[in-house]
Parts: sequence; C-alpha cells; structure tokens
Amino acid sequence: MTKLSHYDIIRSPVITEKATMASEQDKVVFIVSSDATKPQIKEAVEKLFEVKVKAVNTLNRQGKQKRFRGLIGRQSDTKRAVVTLADGHSIDVTTGL
Repeated sequence: MTKLSHYDIIRSPVITEKATMASEQDKVVFIVSSDATKPQIKEAVEKLFEVKVKAVNTLNRQGKQKRFRGLIGRQSDTKRAVVTLADGHSIDVTTGL
C-alpha cells in the first residue's frame, strides 16, 4: 500500500445546493480518494486548510448509468467525505474557482 499525499486524498470540493446548505452548519463536502480512511482525511483537511476538524463522515456514491447520443455509459463511483469543522473555523471552497 502506497502512502497518499494530502493532495492525493482530497480530490475536489463538492459544490451543490445540498453541500452549500450543509456549509451553514460548519460542514464541508469533498470528493476523496476511494482508499482514504477517516483519520487520513481528517489529517489532510487540517494540514491543507489549517482548520480544526471535529468529525469526518464518509459515503460511497455508486455511479449511475447514463445514455448519451444513444450510447450507454457509466459515471464513475466516488467516495465523498462530509467534514464537520470545530466552532470558529471555516473553509471557503468558492475561492480559487
């Protein structure tokens, strides 16, 4: 098993309506590496964004079958992490886009 760097663990933030509503409760949603563990995700977020993490919840989202121009394709499976931040800490994921 290879050691993942912090940039390999955190792939991208999720910017959806549901993720934006979660940010009001100091929660941030990220797409993470499929083999990343909760302690690795916590360490990566704390190092990259210099915040204090209270909890990490993960979920594996199965890719859907989609049809494009008559051809059937499949979206990739993704692992998402809902990171709860400690009081007084925040991450603005909209900067840098």
